[in-house]
Amino acid sequence: MYNAPAFDTRGGNVEAVSVNEWNDQASIKDFACSHNIAKGPVFIVASGASAKGFPLERFADVPMITMNGAISMFMGTGINPFFYVCSDTGFPKEQPDLYAHALQLSHRLALWPDEVDTLPVPTRADIFALQKASKATLFQTAFSSQFQVVRRRALWGGSSRTIGFSKDLSQGYFDARTVAYVALQIAYHVGFTQVFLVGVDLNPSVGRFYENAGRAISPCGLDDHYERRILPSLELMSKRVMGERFAVYNLSRDSRIPHSVIPKISVDQAESIILSGR
Repeated sequence: MYNAPAFDTRGGNVEAVSVNEWNDQASIKDFACSHNIAKGPVFIVASGASAKGFPLERFADVPMITMNGAISMFMGTGINPFFYVCSDTGFPKEQPDLYAHALQLSHRLALWPDEVDTLPVPTRADIFALQKASKATLFQTAFSSQFQVVRRRALWGGSSRTIGFSKDLSQGYFDARTVAYVALQIAYHVGFTQVFLVGVDLNPSVGRFYENAGRAISPCGLDDHYERRILPSLELMSKRVMGERFAVYNLSRDSRIPHSVIPKISVDQAESIILSGR
């Protein structure tokens, strides 16, 4: 089991430490100290509508990486995310209650450095600072053989040179305009070898599973970025990263990601793959 005790989120200050005192004490860890700390399978739980039907507690003994409002699936389950990722600077303001729960439930947090100084609640989680990978020069794009940084080989367009996949988050991550892609890079960085995507639908017309009439709707730009950044980034990962060391499967039948890029499987198939490796 990877799960461990988290904060009691039923109310009040935790261990009599005020938020201001905690923020003064909070420190950011270097991503290097989380390199290859894990192995085997992991679920990446995102916010697409299909995540609503995923049997989270059936896989409670498998580590999970989650993001943004998908943390709501973990509330009341006793399951603590291995990593929580929030690369959307607007999310803490738009969904403050979910963000606070994420800080208290998760073992590790990947946040922007500025967010650490303004945490709304104390947290026992290890905090890691997000930073983007540097933009490649033309020479690096064409000829670099860096093992830990996989870049799109293209000599045209500035945006083409920012498409890539980072195997080492201490060198920054590549932004594909979807936080699920950050989670994929974290999964590789920490050492997981089998990744199962949950709720990575990339279908804004259906919406996020946790947004309803009683909750604010956060902006979504997936349609604006899917063809130009999201799909090319996933195709790069599929061709040049995925393999025996890093297998990725998609549990969303309704996902926009083509089966040829990330194979779509059922929950039962995912369970068989996990059990066969034990």
